[in-house]
Amino acid sequence: MTQRWPRFLLLACLFVLLAPPVVMAEDPQPLAADLVSDGQPIDLTSPRYQGLFKELRLAYGFSPGEIDRIFKGVSIRKRVLELMDRQWEAKPYFQYFPRFVTPAAISEGQKKLQDNAAVLDEVERQLGVDRAVVVAIWGVETHYGKNEGSFNLFQTLNTMFDAYPRRRPFYRKQLIHFLLLCRNNGVDPLSVNGSYGGAFGQTQFIPSSFREYAVDFDHDGRRDVWQSVPDVLGSIANYLRHFGWTLGAPIYHELGNTLKDQRLIDAYNKGRDGKVSRELVAEIQGIELPPSPGDKPLTIVGLEEADGSMRYVAGYPNFQAITAWNHSNRYAMAVAELAERLR
Repeated sequence: MTQRWPRFLLLACLFVLLAPPVVMAEDPQPLAADLVSDGQPIDLTSPRYQGLFKELRLAYGFSPGEIDRIFKGVSIRKRVLELMDRQWEAKPYFQYFPRFVTPAAISEGQKKLQDNAAVLDEVERQLGVDRAVVVAIWGVETHYGKNEGSFNLFQTLNTMFDAYPRRRPFYRKQLIHFLLLCRNNGVDPLSVNGSYGGAFGQTQFIPSSFREYAVDFDHDGRRDVWQSVPDVLGSIANYLRHFGWTLGAPIYHELGNTLKDQRLIDAYNKGRDGKVSRELVAEIQGIELPPSPGDKPLTIVGLEEADGSMRYVAGYPNFQAITAWNHSNRYAMAVAELAERLR
């Protein structure tokens, strides 16, 4: 006698056989800080460190004794890794800029403009960079020299090189630049403090930027971005000059709350790489735009408003020079808006 299955069981089996496989969500990748403990010794026998030490010896003339002394006992600073994964530049603009464009920052910045007028006259004359922008960057970076960072820079650079794989090649280079600048300037590499990102001094230069752009603006034979205000202001200006700053030219121009053509939307979505001609932007948005130096193209920048809307601006070449300093459009806009208020 043949046993007959109830109809509902047959349908259920058919559903199971034909249903698409269930894909389980992957576990989120752990953050770098979750994989280490604070103060954990760094393994200097690892291939990456042995390769670094070999390069320091053969390419740059560091002796084995120097390397042993400098790197002895270096350990992980977990807080560096935690902060790297939640940087302020990722915040929406309406939350970001109030950290920097404050009544106190404006008042103190205006005083710095007055106190350093003679130096800033020379900055504009020799380097061709607007004084208010130089002082605004000084203010945003270190609150005019009051906050240079409290992280031991050597430990920070090693933490990033050893325990932050995504940016390991970058921090390997910065570690070498740092050791070279310390040797060239007679600085103990274990004595320097800076930010969790590896920047230092009142300029918050990373080591490679210091070596390339820092200047001796007070002519005392040293490039001192820690104590010399002329060197600080001159070095900031020299960086912007190198990236095409034009004295007195526009930084940005308002475009409204809507981009009226897909070409501008596409440029906005490309970020710093999305550039369009001034004439096209003016035509599409139906507005007058000031000339761009050398008729260079503009970027399209979107800034988040508290009510959920967007504020769009055109980023001129001077705006783009600020984003060469810090790649965040929010950072560049905060600098520009602080500079406006300082004037």
